[in-house]
Amino acid sequence: MQNNTKIIAVAGKGGVGKTSLAAAMVKMLAERHPKGRILAIDADPAVGLATALGVEVHETIDDIRKAVVATVEEGDTRTALELLAESEYRIYDAMTECDGFVFIAVGRPESAGCYCKINNYLKAVIQLLADNFDYVVIDGEAGIEQINRRVMEKVTHLLLVTDSSRKGTQVIQTIKKVADELVMYTWAGAVVNRVLSRDAIRLIDTGDIPVVSYIDSDEKLAEADLKGESVLALPSDTKLMQGAAAVLDSMGV
Repeated sequence: MQNNTKIIAVAGKGGVGKTSLAAAMVKMLAERHPKGRILAIDADPAVGLATALGVEVHETIDDIRKAVVATVEEGDTRTALELLAESEYRIYDAMTECDGFVFIAVGRPESAGCYCKINNYLKAVIQLLADNFDYVVIDGEAGIEQINRRVMEKVTHLLLVTDSSRKGTQVIQTIKKVADELVMYTWAGAVVNRVLSRDAIRLIDTGDIPVVSYIDSDEKLAEADLKGESVLALPSDTKLMQGAAAVLDSMGV
């Protein structure tokens, strides 16, 4: 990973709005750094980031992995390096060029006992891709292990998203403990999303994770969701966008 590459991994309990926040950060980064190279990685099997960014997915990294595995099963005798090179070219083809950023989806998580060596090759390819970008935003599942196993071995910024619920705050504290053992990162912080009452903030316990932004419930985001509109269509004065800006300010990006 290049020293100047900022890799932001977003994790948290399902249903707390982390995907919308990840999409908002992609939008804000594109606006703040019009000449920057920005990569959005959807590491959620539900491909929610694609929907939030209005991107149509035609092929995922997992589709490529399966194709390489099938090639090996058919008796292909090419070396690991040759397979790696082919995977790299196919992943470039699977990337979608958007206005201000590039998008790619990881796809479904791998099953236990599958071709770990092939998966490691693909992880190396993704790391190589990241080196070609200035900013990378990864929307992961509820947990950092998947990001570590399938996409990156190290990130620069670990953003943990929760709502006001005790379950949500417990989940991000658990993720943080796992990340401390499995992931190399230089910055970690929390966002409390969908805050219903400012009076409730004093009751929220995120443990030793500093909260960098409290984001109130956003009616405009809810309306956009109902209409099937992407987060990119939201104006900068919405609560979500203001929260995303505060997060990036805290990260120094």
